[in-house]
Amino acid sequence: MTTPDFTTATWHKSRHSGDNGGQCVEVAFTDNAVGLRDSKQNGNGPILVITHDEWDTFINGTKDGEFNRP
Repeated sequence: MTTPDFTTATWHKSRHSGDNGGQCVEVAFTDNAVGLRDSKQNGNGPILVITHDEWDTFINGTKDGEFNRP
């Protein structure tokens, strides 16, 4: 995968996230990748880059309870 360009990407925060500086993750999508970053970094922190298939696997695992606490 070539390094995607997130400079013009639209970043999204969970609707469950408040505006009080809480600990949140933001996600952005490009044509060939998904970027995840710590919202407290205001766009200046590192971006974890994964494929769309990896994102779909994560979301499906979350919906299926794969990551629930024991």
